[in-house]
Amino acid sequence: MRYYLSIRNRSSRCCDSAVTLAAAPPSGLELVSSYQTNRVGDPMDLVALASQVQKGDDFIKANACNKLTVIADQIRYLQEQAKKVLEDAKRDADLHHAACNIVKKPGNMYYLYQRPSAQKYFSIISPKEWGPSCPHTFVGAFKLQHDMSWTPVDEVEKKDAEMAIMDKLLSQQTALPPYTEPNFKGLSD
Repeated sequence: MRYYLSIRNRSSRCCDSAVTLAAAPPSGLELVSSYQTNRVGDPMDLVALASQVQKGDDFIKANACNKLTVIADQIRYLQEQAKKVLEDAKRDADLHHAACNIVKKPGNMYYLYQRPSAQKYFSIISPKEWGPSCPHTFVGAFKLQHDMSWTPVDEVEKKDAEMAIMDKLLSQQTALPPYTEPNFKGLSD
C-alpha cells in the first residue's frame, strides 16, 4: 500500500499546519512519478542532453552573429550616407557663397566659372554660348533645386526623375491600404 503526504493549513498563519498520511493520491493524481524517481538512468542520456545544449548554444551564437552582421552592414551604409550628406552640404554652402550678380531662382541651371584671382562666380551663360571667347575657366554646371540644394549637371536627369516620382506620389493623394501583413506587391516587377 502506498501512502501520500498531504499538508493542510488550519489557519492563515504559515507555521500552523497539520501533516496527515492518506492511502489515496489527492484528487486521484499522483504528483511524482515513482518510475522516474526510482529508475537507474542511461548514461548516454546525459551525453545526449549535453549535446543538445551545445547544439542550442551553437545555433544561438550563429543567429546572433548573423543579426549583428546585418546591423554592422546597416551602420556602414548609414555612415556612407552621412558622409555623402556632409559632402553635399559643404558643396552647396560653397556654391551659395560663390559670387553672383543675378537673383538665383530654383529650377534654373547656373554655370560656375573661376577668375585668375581664384574667385568663383555664377553665370547664366553656358560655355557653349560663350564659344571660344569664354573669359574665365569653366568649373561646372549646377541646377538650383527648390530646396536650395545644388545638383551637378551630370546628376540632373536622375534627380529630375526622382522628383517626378515624388510629385506623382504626392499628387495621387491616396490613403495607404489597410494591410496587416507584409506587402511585397510591385517588388517583383
